[in-house]
Amino acid sequence: MDTEHTVGLALGSGSSRGWSHIGILKALAELGITPSIICGTSIGSLVGASYVSGKIAKLEQWACSLTKFETARFFEINTSLSGFVNTDRLHYFLNENVASDSALIEDLEKVYAAVSTNLETGREIWLMKGSLMQAVWASMSLPGLFPAIRNNNRWLVDGGLVNPVPVSVCRALGADIVIAVNLNGDIVGKHLGKSKKGKKPTDGVGGKLTDLVRDYTSSLFPTSKSSEQPPSLLDAIAGSVNITQDRITRSRMAGDPPDIVLAPKLSHIGLLEFYRASEAIREGEGCVQRMKPEIEHVLGSLA
Repeated sequence: MDTEHTVGLALGSGSSRGWSHIGILKALAELGITPSIICGTSIGSLVGASYVSGKIAKLEQWACSLTKFETARFFEINTSLSGFVNTDRLHYFLNENVASDSALIEDLEKVYAAVSTNLETGREIWLMKGSLMQAVWASMSLPGLFPAIRNNNRWLVDGGLVNPVPVSVCRALGADIVIAVNLNGDIVGKHLGKSKKGKKPTDGVGGKLTDLVRDYTSSLFPTSKSSEQPPSLLDAIAGSVNITQDRITRSRMAGDPPDIVLAPKLSHIGLLEFYRASEAIREGEGCVQRMKPEIEHVLGSLA
């Protein structure tokens, strides 16, 4: 499907649900749609960076091979409480499947931007030059899981706090047509039924640490949960992030609507269930196929 218009793709935040971006990019390519502007928030910035770096096939292969055990190895109990993520392991993964440390945004063949949030001011930050790796890292620094990133004398955290689906960034960078991927449309409250059964609180410092391990492990390996038990620590973080991003997404997209909205149905995939990539990718492809008539109508009417 050829178009003379400049197509921008706004890849939204959504943690493990973001693997669906891979399926969406593949399905759009099959329709002959090749975006020249890629803007991403959080996991959207990661997949977008892999795409513009020419590593998307390698990322897909890695993601689809990921197991529960391998997912768990990316997380650790950090005594400094700066975050749960094993940053050394994450850095190696990013180098192998997304971008090298030396890759610069301004050297890319396509226009790229990652959205982050200034932790001290709350301002939205667009990372459009400099280190591609650092831009991705800053955009996906979800509070509670990742440590904040220092960039140009600013502490940056996840861009999903201010602009979960960066339609506005695509517009500002020159996109005539914006295809937005919203991963947050059906997620509020869905994770709360996927936690562990209730347990008695444990006394002492060691007990508290054990409870913390159980809380985060339950997010990786969910079981049934009694409705009378309070949500775990990471369930509460996930729920808060889901609510915030859903509300902000609705507001931002109402004020600056994209031309096409792709909203894969992913509420069954939890915040940290990165090992369910195959499901997410298939749903991304399926979402594009379901929206094919609308995509063809929009692009055809603008031709």
